[in-house]
Amino acid sequence: MSVKRRRGGVPPDDEELVGQLIRLIDVRLLDPLEILVDGDQAIDSLRPVVQERARSWATTMVSGDDRAAYGVIARVISTLYPGDGPFAPPLDWWRTPLGQAVARRVGHPTAESVSYAVAGAMLGITRQGVHDLTSRGRLARHPEGGVRSAAVRDRLRREGTRRA
Repeated sequence: MSVKRRRGGVPPDDEELVGQLIRLIDVRLLDPLEILVDGDQAIDSLRPVVQERARSWATTMVSGDDRAAYGVIARVISTLYPGDGPFAPPLDWWRTPLGQAVARRVGHPTAESVSYAVAGAMLGITRQGVHDLTSRGRLARHPEGGVRSAAVRDRLRREGTRRA
């Protein structure tokens, strides 16, 4: 699946986020279900519903209140990325429209702290750039190592308001 990669720190455009959500739901949920039920027409009737809901979810993620955004993000992550372990997407995921929306609204959804590499991916900078920011006191370290996820989120939000 091809997903447009964004420069880190750039807020996602609603349409890019909607497109990614629709593609993910098609590939991870609807297509396998269609195979399982041998092409049942009922799956086709779900696609317009998914498109409508994806638009609503994207709007909430990007501009809804924090509580609503967190709720939608938690549901989307737990549904599209199920697993027995903690949510640990590849570094490139943070540069997708969904990754940037998640980073900007909640930081890392399941971790209080993230490694310098993950923080760099979320911010769109190098691990060395994260080290420099923490050394200068511009990004809070976590007492147990790494960087506070909330500090990454807050930095992305501040950068977003400066660009607007």
